[in-house]
Amino acid sequence: MADPGPRWLRYEGLLLPALVHSAESLRYARLRFQVRDQDVFSITYPKSGTTWMQELLTLIHSDGDPQLAQSVPSWERVPWLEQITAAGYLENRPCPRLVSSHLPCDLFPSSIQGSNAKVIYTMRNPKDVCVSLYYYSKMASFLETQEDFGEFVEQFSAGKVLFGSWFQHVKGWLGMRDRLRFLLLTYEELHQDLRGSVQRICRFLGRELEERALDAVVANASFQVMKQNKMCNYSLVPQDIMDQRISPFLRKGVPGDWKGHFTAAQSQAFDQLYREQMQDVDVQFPWDEA
Repeated sequence: MADPGPRWLRYEGLLLPALVHSAESLRYARLRFQVRDQDVFSITYPKSGTTWMQELLTLIHSDGDPQLAQSVPSWERVPWLEQITAAGYLENRPCPRLVSSHLPCDLFPSSIQGSNAKVIYTMRNPKDVCVSLYYYSKMASFLETQEDFGEFVEQFSAGKVLFGSWFQHVKGWLGMRDRLRFLLLTYEELHQDLRGSVQRICRFLGRELEERALDAVVANASFQVMKQNKMCNYSLVPQDIMDQRISPFLRKGVPGDWKGHFTAAQSQAFDQLYREQMQDVDVQFPWDEA
């Protein structure tokens, strides 16, 4: 992907969809956006549970009341820091601001250093990320479509996809754990124990929810509810931008879907790459045990 083409913006070596990003929006995020101590950032590599965390943060801060989650699009409730709409959504928003980002740590606002802002970093088994990103690229007109899954795995492994290398993204942010107010979660943990994960998030945010509110958060952040919620299932996006007839934005919502897509050889090759890239990471992930 030497020539990004009209669908892509190349910024500091990173490839981003040109439809919703610009060099100016990236400069705003990196250099002009001022982090506040009360800010809460949900940071993910794409297709790692981003929409799920947007729903959870909305519901937690609404004490379980689903009215906001069901009436305002997720990208307005927890807007993207790096997109062209960021300043309009965030500059005059009262605290606490809930903010989404896919940015790697080296392109994140420098003003987060020394602040009391909180970062929730959600990770997912990279093989499942790859599969989800593959289907996303097929339904999103602003991304380059790769029909052959094997070729897409090669692109993903080489970091030649939107927002670059999964390995660089996660290792960069994991390296910030001791420098920021940082909570690490995995998609797999959310799936296995959503209620317990919500309680962890609440403790991290310093918010106490009553049992009834906790029940409401868990119920309204279930995959089944989210899949039917037009405010987060991206059905509000025009079909010529996201064609959900090809693949739904919220597709399956389960860990391990990669097993039906990777061949044994592809899985073995990716596992070898994973071991090489992650050998110095001192975190045990749920997928490491599989």
